[in-house]
Amino acid sequence: MMKRKILSLFVFGAMVAGLTTLRAADAAAKPPPPAPTLEQRVGSLEAYLTNGDPTAPLKDKDGKIPDGLVTPTSATSGPGHNAWQMTSAALVLFMTLPGLALFYGGLVRRKNVLSVMAQCLLITGLVTILWVVCGYSLVFHNGGKFLGGLGFAMLKDVTSAPNADYSYWVSQNVYSMYQLMFAIITPALIIGAIAERMKFSAIFLFMTLWMFVVYFPQAHMVWGIDGLMNGVWNKDAGIKAIDFAGGTVVHMTSGWSALVLCLILGKRLGFGKENMAPHSMVLCMIGTGMLWVGWYGFNAGSAVAADGIAANAFTTTTIATAVASFVWPMAEWLVKGKPSILGFCSGAVAGLVVITPACGFVLPSGAIWIGIAAGLIPWFFCYKVKSWFGYDDALDTFGVHAIGGTIGAFLTGVLARNDANGNLATYLKDKVTDSCTQPLVFEQIKAIIVTLLLATIGTAIIASIVKATIGLRTDEEVETVGLDLAEHGEEGYHGA
Repeated sequence: MMKRKILSLFVFGAMVAGLTTLRAADAAAKPPPPAPTLEQRVGSLEAYLTNGDPTAPLKDKDGKIPDGLVTPTSATSGPGHNAWQMTSAALVLFMTLPGLALFYGGLVRRKNVLSVMAQCLLITGLVTILWVVCGYSLVFHNGGKFLGGLGFAMLKDVTSAPNADYSYWVSQNVYSMYQLMFAIITPALIIGAIAERMKFSAIFLFMTLWMFVVYFPQAHMVWGIDGLMNGVWNKDAGIKAIDFAGGTVVHMTSGWSALVLCLILGKRLGFGKENMAPHSMVLCMIGTGMLWVGWYGFNAGSAVAADGIAANAFTTTTIATAVASFVWPMAEWLVKGKPSILGFCSGAVAGLVVITPACGFVLPSGAIWIGIAAGLIPWFFCYKVKSWFGYDDALDTFGVHAIGGTIGAFLTGVLARNDANGNLATYLKDKVTDSCTQPLVFEQIKAIIVTLLLATIGTAIIASIVKATIGLRTDEEVETVGLDLAEHGEEGYHGA
């Protein structure tokens, strides 16, 4: 028995030794690939600095591609671009928490200040869970014109390596977190229209369904690599529209949905009879400043690189916002006799909204015109149109975001220029002709119509379902006492 065991061990050892020898011989027969040449290394560095494709073939001094000469494939992200993207993600979250929470919190009555803050926090956690489970995948995995696949569900294969469909130099996990912040703030904007009267549980259910019915499909159609309306990067896009940072995806969807939801929900008790003025313009002003600062991550960060396009988006965002924040209160001054702090704040937010889809595609001169339009048209809707029709859009979400986002999407088609963004010449060279009547205008109109229909019809269906199941609105006693105490058992302020 002992001899058999020794023989078996000897045979096993011989087999292992033989396999090791064969592998060593095989490795010797296949020498390692040659080290990159100096030209290849310089080419890869140039690709990083210009946010270019690190796998693109190098060209010689005559512009020709030598046989077999390509730059090394990037195995990881670039530190500078990644750093800017992580910073931008933090800035966009800063827009919601605390920016939007303070902005909306200051605009409601004091008995409801905590309710809108709680709703912002609820949406932040809820959307993050949905995003990780399947939201990111439905938006950014390829799959179809209207919705992506589930290949990235639970962030499977979403690692620190870049996804070249969206960036050559930014880690995909960082990119997914950056886009999560957009997904968070979009439904949070809706609560401005229905503030002070919608049940917390109804908001929970409505926002969950809304993400699947409206946001995920819209974001994929506009930004997904094979999306229906991704005119910049999808050569087969059915609608060759452009949206740099979310005029249609964020502002039109939230704004038009907010109008439909507030109409179905109904007016606040005492609307038009009681004083419902903002309880703290100080909080509103602080929130506005935070939104403005955070918006640089929103707009300049949408370049997905620390490059020249990001620099242009940063510049145009500043100009349009400053102009709109000046024009809105000047219009108030002429009409009402006094420029209000609310006017300055509303003008700044409107300017940020309207420049959003255009910021990476227009020049500073175009940003000035966008700022003027942002300061006048949303102001007119909030000042006159709202009173004409009598709808209770509590914090002017429709007037600023729906109207502003729609105007921005249209003006993007009018003012987009090749000098601002060379990527417009990739698949849109026949659409962008650097004139105010360029064919891109009609593509933008198509995108506006699709977005408006999706947001309004989708919201009407979801709101009807929620109303029929758990109900949308708080009872009169809760609304009278205030949502802070009735739904959260807390008060924003104690004492007189």
